[in-house]
Amino acid sequence: MPAELHFPRSDSRQLAPGSSVAEQSLATARWCARRGWPVHPLAPGRKTPAANCEDCRRPGHTHADCDCLSAGRWCHGFHAATLDQRRIAQWWGAHPQFGVGVACGPAGLVVIDIDAHSAQPPGRTRILPGIAIGDHVDLTGLATGFHTLAVLAALRGVPSPADDTTTLRVRTPSGGLHVWYRAEDSRRWQCSSGSSHGRALAWQVDVRAHGGYIIAPGTTTSAGTYTPEGDVRQPAVLPGWLAQELERTGHLPAPNIPAPRPVPPRAQQAVRAAGGGRDRIQHNLAAILAPVEACGQVTEGAGFSDALNRAAYTVGGLVAAGRLPQDEAERVLKDTAAAARPGQERRAEQIIQSGLTAGLKRPLSSGSRP
Repeated sequence: MPAELHFPRSDSRQLAPGSSVAEQSLATARWCARRGWPVHPLAPGRKTPAANCEDCRRPGHTHADCDCLSAGRWCHGFHAATLDQRRIAQWWGAHPQFGVGVACGPAGLVVIDIDAHSAQPPGRTRILPGIAIGDHVDLTGLATGFHTLAVLAALRGVPSPADDTTTLRVRTPSGGLHVWYRAEDSRRWQCSSGSSHGRALAWQVDVRAHGGYIIAPGTTTSAGTYTPEGDVRQPAVLPGWLAQELERTGHLPAPNIPAPRPVPPRAQQAVRAAGGGRDRIQHNLAAILAPVEACGQVTEGAGFSDALNRAAYTVGGLVAAGRLPQDEAERVLKDTAAAARPGQERRAEQIIQSGLTAGLKRPLSSGSRP
C-alpha cells in the first residue's frame, strides 16, 4: 500500500516509499482487514475479481453449493472475502500481483461511486430518479456524476458528498471519486448503477453496498492507482439526508420480502424428477439464469461475462435437446442480461451467441443437470 495511507508506526509492516506493487497489495489487504473490511483478490491489473477455479466455472455452479469457500479458496469474488490474516498472507503471498477488493456488505460500508465520464445526459426523468426536472431548467454543462450529485445535494441544502472532507475519499484512475461511508444500523443497503432504468441514486453515480464490492485504496490497476484524498482514512457515518435519498430511490429491500435465493441442487433434481412440461422448463431456466440476475446487484465485476456465457451454454444444450425453441432461448438470455447490465446489449449479445453456439453442440438429455 502506498506510504500516503500512513500506517500506524506500531505496524511493523509499514511501507517505505518505493515499495513494490506486490508489497503494497499484501499490505493493503492487511490494512483493510485490520479495520474490519473483508477482502478478496482482484485479477492482476484489473477491477474484477480473480478467476474461479476450473470446477467453479462449470455451467450451473454457484457460490451457494461451492466447497471452495470453506476450503479457503477465493472463488466467487466477494463471497470469498475474509478477515483472516493467515489466509490473506497465503493468497497475496502466493499471488502478489493480485489487487484488493473489499466486500461492502460484511464491512458495513456504503460507498458512493461518482463517475467522471463526460457524456450527453439521458432524459430528464433519469438524471435524478423520482425528482422532476422541468424543461425550463438549463442543463447546459451537466455531463458527469459530480454534476448530478451536486444538483441533488443543492436541492437538499447540503454539501455534495464529493466535497465531504470528514470521510475517506478515494480518487479513481479515470478521474472519478469513491466516497466511503459506514452504516451504523441493521439496514441492508443495496447496490445500484447510475445508468440503470431501475434503482439508481443519480445519473453517473453508483452505489456499492450489500451484494457488491469496492476497490481498496492504494490498489493499482493497469489504469492507475486508487489514491486517497486528504488525510482522513476512516469512513464517516452515512449522513442522514443521504440515507433518506437512498431509501427514497429503492436501495432497501421491500419489507417482509426475503431476498431471492438460488435454487438448491436438490430442488432442481426434484423439479426434473416431477416430469416434463412447460413448468419444468421454466423452473430450469430460472435456476440457469439466477447467477446472471445476481450480477444485477453489483455495478461492476461479479463475473457477469462468465455467468452469462455459462447460462448461454447451458440453455444451448436445452435447445439442442429440443426442450426449448432457440428464438425463446435468445430472448430470455438477452432480457436477463439487459436487466443485469443495462447499456451493454452489444457485448451481451456477443457472449450469448458464443455460449449458445457451443451449447448447441452438447444436447442436454432429460436426465442431465441443467
